[in-house]
Amino acid sequence: MAWYEVLPELKSPVKKLSFNTKLGWTLAALTMYFVLSHIPLYGLSPAYKTQFEALAVLLAASFGSIISLGIGPIVTASIVLQLLNSAGVLNIDTNTTDGKKKYQAFQKVFALAFVVFENALYVMSGALPSATGTLPVQVLMIIQLIIGGVILMFLDELTSKWGFGSGISLFIAAGVSIQIITNGFNPFPDPNNPALPAGQAFKVIAFLLQGNFEAMIWPLVTILATVLVFAIVVYLQAMKVEIPLSFGRVRGFSIKWPLKFIYTSNMPVILVAALIASMSFWGLMLANMGLPLLGQFEEQSDGGQPVAVSGLAKYINPPTLRKIVVNPEMDDFISFFVYLSFMSLGAVVFSLLWMNIGGQDPSSVADQIMDSKLQIPGFRQDKRIITRLLSRYILPLTVLGGFSVGLLAAFADLLGALSRGTGILLAVMIIYQLYEQIAQQHSHDMPDFLRRFMK
Repeated sequence: MAWYEVLPELKSPVKKLSFNTKLGWTLAALTMYFVLSHIPLYGLSPAYKTQFEALAVLLAASFGSIISLGIGPIVTASIVLQLLNSAGVLNIDTNTTDGKKKYQAFQKVFALAFVVFENALYVMSGALPSATGTLPVQVLMIIQLIIGGVILMFLDELTSKWGFGSGISLFIAAGVSIQIITNGFNPFPDPNNPALPAGQAFKVIAFLLQGNFEAMIWPLVTILATVLVFAIVVYLQAMKVEIPLSFGRVRGFSIKWPLKFIYTSNMPVILVAALIASMSFWGLMLANMGLPLLGQFEEQSDGGQPVAVSGLAKYINPPTLRKIVVNPEMDDFISFFVYLSFMSLGAVVFSLLWMNIGGQDPSSVADQIMDSKLQIPGFRQDKRIITRLLSRYILPLTVLGGFSVGLLAAFADLLGALSRGTGILLAVMIIYQLYEQIAQQHSHDMPDFLRRFMK
């Protein structure tokens, strides 16, 4: 028996699950996630200031809780594993059943290792300061964070096998959705300005009633930016190339095999966004340890979270459109150009990696077509021919789709919407993907009102 066959794992369902069963497990996982995000980290210094709030939503993190790093270690482990396998260090063939099991086992081991390593480093570096500064309290904090990280790993596996989508995607979408609702439609007073409501929609109304049209512009821009990003993502999600196929033994009957423009879906954006967030975390941790390899950080004059003022950590966090318009600086334009390049090119790289790992490469798709007894009209039912023809579409779609979605994510962050632009983009893509999955797999057993809504 191979070593990876003895690793603990959640049992997969033996039969197809009903809509209600999947919905129940999905809601249970979401509820557990929100409970974890509200469990305070015992031993944390009362003087601790929340850091990287804008990035937290991309990692489904809740700073100051037992899931302070969210899915960050899990996604980082996935990135490292992809790079090692692509470089031939591990040399795992993910096209075979045994190879897929081995790859998933490595992913679980890597994820656990990064959960332990990153949480320990985050506490020991002082990024999560303990109340007493003593080693026993720091160890206690690390244990809590590891428990939280392991539970997140379990919830991700639970959702993937027994629910809708994956836990990582689900937690990101839930966090972004809540942030959009609270930032957009919170009627209660703004803590920074009690005379105004906190929600941007209510601020627009308040400024309109006051006749202060100049002040109304920026809250209105954030709302319009959110709607614009939403509309563009939905449009891109609907774009696809259809390959005509026919049954070799049934004349006159044909179908179309769809290849989406955003071919590898949301995972490349999740990976590159998580990489940027992790680099920011590492930059702060190294700076706290006296090793500013990724840049220097300074406390804000108002006592807010520390901000990168130099190095790569500064340039991978873009300015907002408001900052560029109101107080333009050359550094802001450099920062946005670096961020734009990082997001778009990074998304292309991860799209290509994910295409091969996720079984979406031309060879794997050709196998699916062959197994379905389908063929391309005018060509023999030969895998090599089908693979060569699919390569004409899949490789360009992978590159163009990844580049486009990375570019859109960067511009969405620049606009400064109700949540981080990348977060909105991911949430829309995740929800749209869930919609398609549910409509395809459960059109026969979902409640009538949902079936009418899905049409």
